[in-house]
Amino acid sequence: VQLQASGGGLVQAGGSLRLSCAASARTFSSYVTGWFRQTPGKEREFVAAISWNGYNTYYADSVKGRFTISKDNAKNTVYLQIDSVKPEDTAVYYCATDQGLHSVVTGSIGNRGSWGQGTQVTVSS
Repeated sequence: VQLQASGGGLVQAGGSLRLSCAASARTFSSYVTGWFRQTPGKEREFVAAISWNGYNTYYADSVKGRFTISKDNAKNTVYLQIDSVKPEDTAVYYCATDQGLHSVVTGSIGNRGSWGQGTQVTVSS
């Protein structure tokens, strides 16, 4: 499965944007998918994940209430809606997918999973 992340850009604090993670294969619909973010000098941080059917979602405490992850299996795409953005949300955002929730939440993506290339989000104050 190949992933293509998009939707990043420059946004003012308090604004919103939506990131997309498009997959190349239909098997994506049976995978868990997550979003991570990374800033220079820091480790990649788990942000959110969604189950294969979209029924279950998981969030890092730091983004609960502002980030919403969703999935459209018909389009092989997972979205990350970011509302009330803050300067500390500035980062490169990556999506990743794998068959198991633990693998995705911990970022331990196996051979059957994959990472997207990342999309830059910059929040101006």
